[in-house]
Amino acid sequence: MKINSIIYRYVFKEMIPPFVINLMFFTFVFLMVEMLKVTNMVVNYRVGVFTVLIMLAYSTPYFLTYVIPMSIMIAVLLTFLRLSGDNEIVALKTSGMSIYGLLPPAMLFCLLGCLLTLFMTVYGMPWGRLSVKKLTYKVVSSNIEIGLKDRTFNDNFEDVVLYMHKIDPKTKELQDIFIEDKRTQNIVSTVVAPRGKLFSEPDEYVYHLLLYNGVIYQVDVKNRSTNYIDFENYEIRLDIKQAASRLKRRTKHRKEMSLVELRDYLKNSTRRDNKYYNALMELHKKFSIPIACFALGLLAVPLGLQSGSTKKSFGLVLGMIFFLIYYLLLTVGLVFGETGACPPVIGMWFPNIVMGALGLCLLIKTANERQLRINPIANLLKGIKSQLSRIRGS
Repeated sequence: MKINSIIYRYVFKEMIPPFVINLMFFTFVFLMVEMLKVTNMVVNYRVGVFTVLIMLAYSTPYFLTYVIPMSIMIAVLLTFLRLSGDNEIVALKTSGMSIYGLLPPAMLFCLLGCLLTLFMTVYGMPWGRLSVKKLTYKVVSSNIEIGLKDRTFNDNFEDVVLYMHKIDPKTKELQDIFIEDKRTQNIVSTVVAPRGKLFSEPDEYVYHLLLYNGVIYQVDVKNRSTNYIDFENYEIRLDIKQAASRLKRRTKHRKEMSLVELRDYLKNSTRRDNKYYNALMELHKKFSIPIACFALGLLAVPLGLQSGSTKKSFGLVLGMIFFLIYYLLLTVGLVFGETGACPPVIGMWFPNIVMGALGLCLLIKTANERQLRINPIANLLKGIKSQLSRIRGS
């Protein structure tokens, strides 16, 4: 028993470095997706770098929800690849330890990954999404041009609809402006101007739009009269307090709800519509993705043992392929679950069942000394790599 404890600690410690490296690498890759948005905010809208870093930190729990199971799988796979490649597995078998005897440290590692992922899905992701929303609105309030979209009717202002063809984020100058103003009782004012400029009072949630060389068309609904006014300079006060109050009153998105809020929503819901199914899927997803650490970890053990004679890069690619299959199954489950074509419980748990059953089947074959047909897959990947090299060379 003492020898087994030493082996367990040894195998467990071997998994930690690849897990940390993969966790950092995949998190960086996922965050790079946001870099285009970040660069645009820093360069064009002069948002502080510290604010952007906080926004990225708030987004991290969402990425970690998927990165942790992937890192767990790759860590287990790389560990058993190294043990098998260095013939340490042969030595353990010679000493009387079976393949099943190597499962406890791997499953303990998967358990820790499961608990960490569960923390992210239950607490981290709702907190992060709510924090991103609040910080985004705070940034937009002080830099309203971030919230304004070109060639789009913007109705975030109280009783005012604003449309412009283009906005320069550096000079805050708007071009080809159309405004519908209903703030005066019984009068609808339509303002058209070739250009204008924004001036802010961010602390008061108020902006001033100075228009140049335009026309105001006014319709008096009560008296049924119209008139128009030409102007050289005209200032319009834009109030975004309405958007602030609407944000506070707005019902939380399902991804922003806590576990208790999701259960209460499902319990009190009387309609079985898309919102209900989406919330039900979100509830199952909070548990199915953490359990994926066990399914993927179990699959990684026989893959690592059977791929020991090949290069580590091939084992890594093989692991990524199986994780991609898992993610595709999860996506299919989301699509069918949203439409109600299949029960959300099946859509969210089916990928775990498939990966877990496949891993168990491969583990039994490996324990019975039955070789898996991995070499044909390796040869196929090598052929694809050589074809790509020839295409690049030509």
